[in-house]
Amino acid sequence: MKLYDWFTGADGKRFSRQKNLRKLLNLSYTNWTNRTYAVGEMDLPEIICQTEVCPDYLALYSRLKEYRQTSRTAICFYQYDNGFNGYEGLFAAIYYDRKDLLENFKKRFQDAHFFIMPDDSVGGNIHRIENEYRLFRSRVVALWLIHECNAVVVPNISFPTERSFSFALNGLERCSVVAFSTKGHITKQKERDYLKRSVKYAVDHLPLLQRIIVYDVCRDNHHVDELFQYASEHGIEIVVPDNCLKCRNRTRYEERHHERA
Repeated sequence: MKLYDWFTGADGKRFSRQKNLRKLLNLSYTNWTNRTYAVGEMDLPEIICQTEVCPDYLALYSRLKEYRQTSRTAICFYQYDNGFNGYEGLFAAIYYDRKDLLENFKKRFQDAHFFIMPDDSVGGNIHRIENEYRLFRSRVVALWLIHECNAVVVPNISFPTERSFSFALNGLERCSVVAFSTKGHITKQKERDYLKRSVKYAVDHLPLLQRIIVYDVCRDNHHVDELFQYASEHGIEIVVPDNCLKCRNRTRYEERHHERA
C-alpha cells in the first residue's frame, strides 16, 4: 500500500504528500478509541465514570427543549435507534469524519454536562456479531461526548442475552456509576426476572459500583424497588431521575385520583 501521493508543482518539481490512511480506510473512529484502553477478548473501549454528582432529570435525545430542564439534566437515548443513529446520526458522523455534522452535534449539545451512553438496541433475536458491534459503537459515541463535549457520560448497561453478560461489562470495571432502563421489563414476569439477573451480574462484577441511575417511566418507583432490590441490599444507591414520560404518568394518575375524590 502506497503511503504517499506524488504531485508535480507549478515549477515542474515533484513533491510527495503523505496519505491520510485513517480517513481513506474509514478508521476515523480510532481518533477516540486510541484515547483509552481496549479491554477483553473483543477489545471494547474502556469507559470510566466516577462522578459524585448525578443527574436529576433525563431528557430524551429528541426533546431539545428539555436539555436544560435543570442544571443537572442528562441527555439520554432511550428511543428508537433510527431517531438518533441514522445515516446522519452521531456515530455515522464520527465514523465518516463528517466535520459538518459533528459541528452541528456540538452546537446541539452546547452546555450539556451529562449524558447516558447511547442505548443501541440489542436482543436475542439479533445476530450476535451485530449485538456486539452495537455495544462497541455506543462506546465510540461515549468517548466522543467525553472528549469533544467535556461531558460526564454514564455507561448504559444493556445485555442482549445472558451469554453476553461478561462481554458487555468489559471495560467498565473502573466505573462507580452505571445506568439501566426498565422500559420493556415491566409488564412480563420473564422480562422482570431477566432484568433482575442483569442487575445482579453487574453488581457482582463491577467492583467499584456505588450507584445505579435508572430510566423508568412509571408514575412511582414501586417496580424499581423490586427490580433493583439486590443492588440496594448490597449498598448500591438507586437514583431515579424524573423524565417527561414519568412526569406525565404521575400527573395523569394524580388527576384521575383527584376526580374520584
